[in-house]
Amino acid sequence: MNINIETHTFPLKSPFAITGYTFTAANTVRVIINKEGYTGRGEATGIYYQDETPETMTAQLNSIIDTPVNLQEIQEALPRGGARNALDCAAWDLLAKRTEKSIWQLLNFTPRHLSTVATVSIDTPEAMAKRALHFASYPHLKIKLDNNDPILSLEAIRTSRPDATLIVDVNQGWNFGELKEYTPAAKKLNIAMIEQPLPRGKDEELEGYESAVPLGADESCLDVSEYEIAARRYDVINIKLDKCGGLTGAFKIVQMAARDNKKLMIGNMTGSSLSMAPAYVIGQFCQYIDLDGPLFLKSDVDNGLEYHDGGIVSIPNSTLWG
Repeated sequence: MNINIETHTFPLKSPFAITGYTFTAANTVRVIINKEGYTGRGEATGIYYQDETPETMTAQLNSIIDTPVNLQEIQEALPRGGARNALDCAAWDLLAKRTEKSIWQLLNFTPRHLSTVATVSIDTPEAMAKRALHFASYPHLKIKLDNNDPILSLEAIRTSRPDATLIVDVNQGWNFGELKEYTPAAKKLNIAMIEQPLPRGKDEELEGYESAVPLGADESCLDVSEYEIAARRYDVINIKLDKCGGLTGAFKIVQMAARDNKKLMIGNMTGSSLSMAPAYVIGQFCQYIDLDGPLFLKSDVDNGLEYHDGGIVSIPNSTLWG
C-alpha cells in the first residue's frame, strides 16, 4: 500500500467574504491511497477558524503515514479535522474501488438528487441583491451576514428574490442581544433558518431560548463529542466533513440526530467536487443542503459534479469518488 499527500490550490472566481474572513482561494490537501492496483482519493480544506492549513494537515498525515488505514484505525490515529477527513474519505473511496461497488451499493442505499443552496457573500445590500438575482435558477439561497445593518441586506435580497427560500449564516457574528433584535425582522422576511448567530463557546444563553426563527449550529458543533450540548441549544446541526473528520464521523452524527428527531444540514468549507462527493452521501439524510463549493472556483477537478437549474446537483460518479 502506498499513500501520497498532495496540496492543491483552487483560485476563486472572486473574493468571498464572511464574518471576519475574506477568501480568495480554496487551499486543499489531497490523500491518494494506492493498494493492489486500486486507488482511493479524498480531499479536505480544513477548519480555517482553528488555524488548519494544508501545511498543518500534511504534517498530521505524515506523522501517521505508516499506520494501517482501515476506517476504525483512522479514527484512532488522527483527531477530528481536515487531515482525518481527507484520509477517511480516501479510505472509503478505496473500499468502493476494491470491492468494485459504488458507495451506494456499499451502503445498500438508492440516492436522491440534491438541491443545493447558492451562497451570497457579504457585500453592500445592492450588490448582495444583484448576486441573489444572478442565482435566479437556485430556489434556495444562503446569505452570509455580519452585524453591519444585516436587515437592510436581507430586505434588499428579499425584494429581488421574493420566491427564494433564504437561510442566514452569521458565522458567529452576532451577540445574544443582536440575535433577539434581528429575529423579528428575519421572521417577517420569512427566513427559514439562522445559522451560527453567536460565537462558538459563547452560546449558553441559547439553552432554553425559544427563537421565532429556527437556529442552526455550525461552529458550535464540530463533531459527535459536541452534539449533545449543541442539540439542546439549536434546532439544526450543520455537518461538515472537514469538522467531524470525514464520512465515518459524519455518520455518527446522522444516527444521533435521527434518534433525537433533529434536523440536519450538510455544509462545506469550499473545495472541489472531490470534497463535495462524500458530503453528497450525508446530504441524503439532511433537510438543508449546502454543496455549492465548486461554483466559486475558477476551475474544478475532472469529472466534477454538475449543477443544474433548481440547484440540482448531479449524483457523483465513481470516476470522481465512491
